[in-house]
Amino acid sequence: MSKLHPTIARVTDRIRARSAARRARYLELVESRRSEDPMRLRLAAANRAHGFAACPAHDKEILKSGRWPSIGIVTAYNDMLSAHQPLQHYPDLIKTAARKAGATAQVAGGVPAMCDGITQGFEGMELSLFSRDAIAMGTGVALSHETFDAAIYLGVCDKIVPGLLIGALRYGWLPGLFCPAGPMPSGLPNPEKARIRQLFAEGKVGREALLEAESQSYHSAGTCTFYGTANSNQMLMEIMGLHVPGSAFVNPGTPLRAALVAETARRAAAITQLGDSWIPIGHVVDERCIVNAIAGLAATGGSTNHMIHIPAIARAAGIEVDWDDFAQISSVVPLMSRVYPNGTADVNHLHAAGGIGFLIASMLEAGLLHGDVTTVMGQGLAAYASEPFLSGDGDGLEWRPAPETSGDLEVLRPAFTPFQVDGGLRLVQGNLGRACVKVSAVKPEQRVVEAPARVFKDQQALQDAFKAGELDRDVVVVVRGQGPRATGMPELHKLMPPLGVLQDRGFRVALVTDGRMSGASGKVLAAIHVSPETVAGGPIGKVRDGDVIRVDAEAGVLEALVEPSEWAARTSDTNAPPGVNRGYGRELFTVFRQVVTSAEEGALPFGDFDLDEPASATDDQRDVALNHLADA
Repeated sequence: MSKLHPTIARVTDRIRARSAARRARYLELVESRRSEDPMRLRLAAANRAHGFAACPAHDKEILKSGRWPSIGIVTAYNDMLSAHQPLQHYPDLIKTAARKAGATAQVAGGVPAMCDGITQGFEGMELSLFSRDAIAMGTGVALSHETFDAAIYLGVCDKIVPGLLIGALRYGWLPGLFCPAGPMPSGLPNPEKARIRQLFAEGKVGREALLEAESQSYHSAGTCTFYGTANSNQMLMEIMGLHVPGSAFVNPGTPLRAALVAETARRAAAITQLGDSWIPIGHVVDERCIVNAIAGLAATGGSTNHMIHIPAIARAAGIEVDWDDFAQISSVVPLMSRVYPNGTADVNHLHAAGGIGFLIASMLEAGLLHGDVTTVMGQGLAAYASEPFLSGDGDGLEWRPAPETSGDLEVLRPAFTPFQVDGGLRLVQGNLGRACVKVSAVKPEQRVVEAPARVFKDQQALQDAFKAGELDRDVVVVVRGQGPRATGMPELHKLMPPLGVLQDRGFRVALVTDGRMSGASGKVLAAIHVSPETVAGGPIGKVRDGDVIRVDAEAGVLEALVEPSEWAARTSDTNAPPGVNRGYGRELFTVFRQVVTSAEEGALPFGDFDLDEPASATDDQRDVALNHLADA
């Protein structure tokens, strides 16, 4: 492992200094719940009896009097979503493995799991981002019974894993492991899927051909195989040290997957306060862990949703990060993988080429990750530069070093010979606010666009204009009123096919929006998550049709080229689109929209998670840390 890259070290120090007082209060909360006794012994007899009334006789006796650890399972299982359908049988696998390891396990609670792929372009998508926070709340409710000594979190997709992790971190004294289901086998090749989608957008094939192509792409149990938010989640859990190593991309329904689930239970039983290796999740997720997560996101061309989720996760652990941190880390972390939409391969090809183990090994060698972190394995991150295999007796696991060379250099490359020298996550800012840009799939010659604006309030209006031929020109499309306060910040994937068609026709095209695009952001230059958003009075609300907009991902510029005096005199359109509080459950989240923070602050409806009462560690710690950083 090489010396840590100076930029990675510098950003980590800045985050640590910025977060010093808040993090100290969080760690005091974690430490305050430390106990050598099982958590359930805090409860009165009647309370405890309620907790094991329905257990099998063996488990009931253990929970009555024994000192075996008790593991809570929080599950996002449902059998409609392909990624979560395999989770149905995981609790039984966990309970059996836990008993063999001298522990008990119970399903503590379930949380919702919705699929953005189903709700794309429809009203349900306006619940998507806030479903993360409902999941965090559901996780808190599941763990509120305080009978557990560790927890295992079963979830996979877009908002589910971040929501589970945010909830888990509010019980930071509990050890916590994440256990995914793995991707479905490869289906229709991604370039062919993209081709059919674009032909449909141009009206050259019908809906039957489109549905057939989509059905061949999403065809069985398991996670969708493109590198969107769901698979970015699994990379993050691995690189943050919250998985059993090698768990991310093993297909469901295989003996190796079942062994990984069982090993997750055994490991959870081993790291509670009742033994010698207490590893609470609040210690695992520290500043170094968060920096590793951002570096992994950049190296893999991961989902821009995590430029919202990682700040939210960090806040739950008493840590403050912003988009400057992302941009600076991405500037020195090279792009090491190309998986659709950044390439033609899928995550099964990535896994076969060497997978996350190869990626971590190469990044450690290049000094791009903190190797000295705490992980659920009780070792540093080097334990994750490996891959699992079934042991000789077929009843357990063994780990071997990750491959030293990539099996496919078109899919996965070492840090020293990457696809591009930076990770492609950019910050753009100017008189329109601050926004994220993901350029890993955007050609270099298309990363700077200056053109007249066309303003829309929703996806349908843009599609209507496209079909009418009104956008056949160089254009910066501005879609506003789509931020968290306005509509719950839905993803706007219906924008990409028509914009891709315009770009293929030779026009210079860019998108500017306060909405989301996520991991499927593709070949069109897109400044997304614009903050402040329109409804919060953000300057994006000042843009008028015909204003010349410059989006420059290379220089980090997001500007309306309007005379400054005229710009200052304009008022911002702060109106949300009509109907955002009418039906489809949207009215249930009204209070979330009223109090949610900005996208850069994690789009959180919970405030900043900080404690009401200052701990013995005061804000003086922040000053001391900042002074130390300045001296360094």
